Amino acid sequence: MGNFLNLKNAQVVAVCDVKKDQLEAAQRAVNGHYKNSDCAVYDDFRELLQRKDIDACLIATPDHWHVPASLHAVRSGKDVYLEKPMGLTLEEDWALRRECQHRKAIFQFGTQQRSTRIFRLACELVRNGYIGTLKHVNVWAPGSSPGGPMNVVPPPAGLNYDMWLGPAQVKPHTQDLCSDDGGRKTWWFRSDYALGFIAGWGIHPIDIAAWGAGDLFNGPVTVDGRGTFYSDGACDTATVWNIGFTFGSGVTMKFVGVPNGGNRGSATCDKWAEEQEWRGRYRRITSHGTAFEGTGGWIHVDREGINLQPEGLIDQDPAKFPIKLVASSNHAGNFVDSVLSRKPTVCPIEDSVFSDSLCHISELAIRLNRKLVWDPRKEKFEDNEEANLRLRARKMRAPWKL
Repeated sequence: MGNFLNLKNAQVVAVCDVKKDQLEAAQRAVNGHYKNSDCAVYDDFRELLQRKDIDACLIATPDHWHVPASLHAVRSGKDVYLEKPMGLTLEEDWALRRECQHRKAIFQFGTQQRSTRIFRLACELVRNGYIGTLKHVNVWAPGSSPGGPMNVVPPPAGLNYDMWLGPAQVKPHTQDLCSDDGGRKTWWFRSDYALGFIAGWGIHPIDIAAWGAGDLFNGPVTVDGRGTFYSDGACDTATVWNIGFTFGSGVTMKFVGVPNGGNRGSATCDKWAEEQEWRGRYRRITSHGTAFEGTGGWIHVDREGINLQPEGLIDQDPAKFPIKLVASSNHAGNFVDSVLSRKPTVCPIEDSVFSDSLCHISELAIRLNRKLVWDPRKEKFEDNEEANLRLRARKMRAPWKL
């Protein structure tokens, strides 16, 4: 929200949350910024959406609410900036895409790396052939944390737990489920409410891989890999994974989850086999990154910088590139500009669903522990009805529905 408060062509007029302390803190932040007491508060987003003077919504709920809340917003005539990841299933993603296209809603995905200069430079260098023909991409991101308490405790005072659950099936409230401490909260890594960091964090480097590869990621893709799941604790999403992709173009990709213990301690058998190899090859690495390998060099980019081989690639002038990607230096600002101009954002709904789908098919491959062949044009798996059934939306608790 702070990103929007700092924009001169937007005004935050209302906030909504099911946690009273968060709601009050957000209202104080808005009123403090504008030095007034005008910010309205709601504990039911449907009331907020009835306001005709609101043009757009920032949706930063727990993951299981992302698509249902976005659908309500779009159907209410609002444009949407949605935090990543998207849906719990691809059918949810498709429903949101269909609604955005039908209503011509402006959509921005919270994959803000697209609005950072070095990420755009990396992708434009790849698109324009500066590393030769693209052959392979390495992608890595923090994995999910294991463990977490399972003891049932009353919801904290000020939390509307029934509304927090929303479309999810009713389950008792457990300790740390909704903790404000990211190292303790468990919903991030519980399959009832999220896919875990294979989508929640993995979408960032995966999206850059897709942005840089472009059409080379189209065509049928084979997905095969393994993941580690633990059942001793609240968190049950993949703590690490190692997944291989082979696209119809011949380009390959490796997608790796890096051990991430959080404050609960790492699982001792979780390993990152490629760490030393990639650290030596790319000269430095962090817990996340995207590395493009071509016939004439490579480009490695993350939030701390960019490494290139040949190193002289850094001196190329993007203004002279024949192929140019959408230029944005402020993700929130790009969204507001698009709301005003009605031009697509730097990460529109079509790109967002495509990148998110790579996370979904990764998760399904390791959940089912088998090789899958995905057709991105038909948006279905070839000869695997079990996998296709898992693309469908989960049953939602009344009155919520797609």
